[in-house]
Amino acid sequence: QVSLVEFGGGLVQAGESLTLSCAASGSIFRINAMGWSRRAPGEQRELVATITSDGSTNYADSVKGRFTISRDNAKNTVYLQMNSLKPEDTAVYYCNAVILTRIQSGNYWGQGTQVTVSS
Repeated sequence: QVSLVEFGGGLVQAGESLTLSCAASGSIFRINAMGWSRRAPGEQRELVATITSDGSTNYADSVKGRFTISRDNAKNTVYLQMNSLKPEDTAVYYCNAVILTRIQSGNYWGQGTQVTVSS
């Protein structure tokens, strides 16, 4: 059994920063790519950032230069540092990870954490 749990959401004002973290636990053999997505009210889920096992990153155009994704492989944790937050960043943020256990590989998701940016 594998689970992902996110931490760090909350209410901030525009221009402020927030850091999300997501820890994977369970019968993990290896974690490949990890990422963050978000879903704003009334919108479809949007891929925000991804990071491979060797640290290569990709970002949505809307967050480039403001958000930084990183990971700590020893802790099975992925982070999302969000700077210069805007009201349009308001969404539920979800982490995901492609995890290999001893019997299968799957893409696992966290339960989501709310980020609200006030103007």
